[in-house]
Amino acid sequence: MIEQVKKHVKSLISTGKIAGFLGLRNDEGVVTPFLFQQPEDVDAALSLGDLDVPGAARYPMAKLAMRLLQNSQDDSIYGVLVRGCDERALNELKRWNQLGTTDRLIKVGVACPEELAKDHQCRKPFPDEFVAGEKVSPQPNDVVTEILAKDLDSRLAYWLGEFNRCIKCYGCRDICPVCFCNVCTLGDDTLVRTGDLPPENPMFHLTRAVHMAGRCIDCNLCTEACPADIPLRTLYKRVAEIIADEFGYVTGEPGEGKSPLNILGPEPGHTSAND
Repeated sequence: MIEQVKKHVKSLISTGKIAGFLGLRNDEGVVTPFLFQQPEDVDAALSLGDLDVPGAARYPMAKLAMRLLQNSQDDSIYGVLVRGCDERALNELKRWNQLGTTDRLIKVGVACPEELAKDHQCRKPFPDEFVAGEKVSPQPNDVVTEILAKDLDSRLAYWLGEFNRCIKCYGCRDICPVCFCNVCTLGDDTLVRTGDLPPENPMFHLTRAVHMAGRCIDCNLCTEACPADIPLRTLYKRVAEIIADEFGYVTGEPGEGKSPLNILGPEPGHTSAND
């Protein structure tokens, strides 16, 4: 699969269809994001992350693509490596006006193998636009059902216990592909005291959960990044279910409709501190 992707990317760069390709580079076993601009670099170092290097870190490719476009000095077109979750994130960022007014991204999609899809209980382990790989079925995720089976007091005790392990590293915020606020409420000392460790419980995480309403695309990066192993995805999945039930809105789906919580929408590349 990797050779098929390399061939496609080299062709895009060589023919001038893209100014560069935002992908992953394998540097002696260490996988990191990298902007490929020369075909020979693609051939030597392009990686598919944990698809071809077991245990390698995943990255929020959609957020990196957003920053690339925002910092670009012209209207250049770029390619970007996407999986199913990356494509959902790009769909959501577009709805929130974070990718500009023109289509400047060419997606190079890869389907995740079944083992990886099962590990992350992925709701759609392949993008609609993909170059390589074999589509596997969506994987069931019943963690929300397990929590809802508890009574209210047990649920409260469960979440307070989970949140008490938080060390306030902001990893969940920083890794999130659809967290794009220029000024973060979680870093505002007048709203959430930044010097408190552990953070005020449950204010810190409930504030973030509200911000994820109508945004979370269920990529599981937050839980994967959390050093305290807090099941944040479960919380955000429940918020997403409420939005779907109340408004019929499913995050990350293609189309022009906006999130019900984004009626007016921020200016491209900007959002307010109260968003």
